[in-house]
Amino acid sequence: MHESGTASEADTNDRSGVDQEFLALERELSVFLRRARASSGEMAREVHPDLEPAAYGLLVRLEETGQQRATELAGYFGVGKATMSRQLRALEELGLVTREPDPADGRASLVRLTDEGVARFRHVRDARRGRYRNKLAGWDRREVAELARLLHHLNARAEG
Repeated sequence: MHESGTASEADTNDRSGVDQEFLALERELSVFLRRARASSGEMAREVHPDLEPAAYGLLVRLEETGQQRATELAGYFGVGKATMSRQLRALEELGLVTREPDPADGRASLVRLTDEGVARFRHVRDARRGRYRNKLAGWDRREVAELARLLHHLNARAEG
């Protein structure tokens, strides 16, 4: 043990003072995010060959929340109105979403999945969940629950 009593602290830092745990976290998150982006592209193409990977997240959000205003979606994803409008227009052209007048404000519209959009999205989502089950088949259910809890915790911190 060091005289200062910080043996565990010294063990976790390399010579540059960087915490090894955070380096490992960064490395694993980078791999995870790279694979997630590739997977989103694959899932988007499964929903529709012309669907942009970034638009897949819109389908996820609309399926979770139901109808929403474009401004709410833009805020949730942290993109500008023009970007959101372009993505929604592309989804409309593919027949996956529709816009309807907002009864609370006639100037605004609500975006929702079409029946076709719901069917295509759910088919791909269910297949994805099956792949998760296969990949994690050797895991204890408590481990899967713990991973979900930790990811939720990380996501909640990122929002705030």
